[in-house]
Amino acid sequence: MRLTDAQLAEAWDRGFVVIEGFLDKATLAEAQEALWDLYPRPEAYFADPGAYPKFSKSQFSGLRFFPYGSWALNRLPVLSDLVDAAERFCGTEAIEIYKVELWAKYSGAVNYDQPHHRDFGNHTLVVPCTDGFLPQMTTFILLSDVTEQDGPTKLVPLEHTRDIPLIPGQLPMGELFDKDVAATAPAGSLMIYRTDVMHRGSDFTAPGRSRFAMLVDFQARGYPWRGKMAWPNHAEWKGMTEAMVRMSVRQRDLFGWPPPGSPYWRPQTLRDVAARYPGIDLAPYAAGVSA
Repeated sequence: MRLTDAQLAEAWDRGFVVIEGFLDKATLAEAQEALWDLYPRPEAYFADPGAYPKFSKSQFSGLRFFPYGSWALNRLPVLSDLVDAAERFCGTEAIEIYKVELWAKYSGAVNYDQPHHRDFGNHTLVVPCTDGFLPQMTTFILLSDVTEQDGPTKLVPLEHTRDIPLIPGQLPMGELFDKDVAATAPAGSLMIYRTDVMHRGSDFTAPGRSRFAMLVDFQARGYPWRGKMAWPNHAEWKGMTEAMVRMSVRQRDLFGWPPPGSPYWRPQTLRDVAARYPGIDLAPYAAGVSA
């Protein structure tokens, strides 16, 4: 689903936007089924929560990082409509993906309530430009229905926070709770928000509930003071070979892969990259390379 200019403008002006129906039904269903290779199905978890103690260690125990063992999940960060939105939001085609996380939460595992905070703290060494220069686009792709009972992310529209200094980046617990908006939406929805927006995680309000989401973040490339994940550090993880083989030239570029025409490409690197990623089509990279 291609985002409209009005939806992206809302993300800019209000600080966030929620778009229902972003994923088509087939893509959503395949991604949801692939979740169970990584997480217990809700019915299994709630039948015996004690069998899954790791989810009770912290609010962040349900995080899993890209890549995953299934293309059904690995393709979500590079969906063409998501990339198109990021290009338009960031104002350039020279963008990169700097974070991909899956996040599972189960009611009763821990208290998921948080104080309001801004996400730039671990996305940049400095602070964001509040005038919109060099934005980072942070997103949640909802892989389960999120109602008021399901611990929705709660965000404060910028109109209430423009006069609050960026530092400190976190407010006392409870402050601005009366101003926040719950990002409730059905599975397959997309939430976009700015890194200078006050928001918080909230706790579940009913037993037997769970929430699953993929978080994908984009930025203009070339600014080393920003980012979060170093993809080479994940290169040997399960799923990375299939992901790189199945992605297009443009999709690989989002992870920093050397582009066609780069002096990196030469007979030796073409040969050895082909060996590392069996089945990959390197023809676009081989064009113009002398034997």
